[in-house]
Amino acid sequence: MPKPSAPPLGSMAWFLSLLLIVSAASATDSKNNVADELVAVINNNRTAHKSHTLFDNPGLGCLALEYIKAYEGQCNEVGNDKKPPDSSFVDTFAPNCGVKAATLAPITGRLLACQSKYVSPAEAFSNVLIYNAKSLQILYDKNHTQIGAAVSGTDGGAPYFWCVLFSSGKTNNSFTFDGGVAKNVRPGCFSGNNDDCSNAMRPAGSLFLPAITGVLLVLIYAFGL
Repeated sequence: MPKPSAPPLGSMAWFLSLLLIVSAASATDSKNNVADELVAVINNNRTAHKSHTLFDNPGLGCLALEYIKAYEGQCNEVGNDKKPPDSSFVDTFAPNCGVKAATLAPITGRLLACQSKYVSPAEAFSNVLIYNAKSLQILYDKNHTQIGAAVSGTDGGAPYFWCVLFSSGKTNNSFTFDGGVAKNVRPGCFSGNNDDCSNAMRPAGSLFLPAITGVLLVLIYAFGL
């Protein structure tokens, strides 16, 4: 009995290549944001601790990313009580984000950490950002009403900075953007703006394997391996 003939080589190779492209595009459009994930972890922990949840303010999140950028990738500066002056919020951070300076509200707490290895938001929360009594006190402070988080790597890689800013501002009129939209701030990502940046923050190896697998499928069919 004759074997069924294989589909034309050109059409099958083209089809598999198209699947690979579509798969990559779907990953890009997944709307995942590690900064949003970190905010969710923090709010879940506060709820478990009988504290109220905090509003995820994108303007405050953008300021957190600007706060990270002020360290210029110097991981060793974190934890040495060195921090950008408060005047930077008005002079630099707000203009870079497109946040109206008149809507800035008091910052009631800051959590900042940096390390050479990327970790998940849950691990960053429990093992990187929350590490002593002072950080726990900041986490559960009753004066907080809103939160903004940011994650950034230097030139897309290590070191990785994690920053969380808390504020006591009113959720409907603080840290608002000119025109209602944040400026395009890179590298890194910040919470509250529906930006997809998980793949940009995670190591490239996690995306490399599916891509190379698709290429191998094309080669296997083409050469009958």
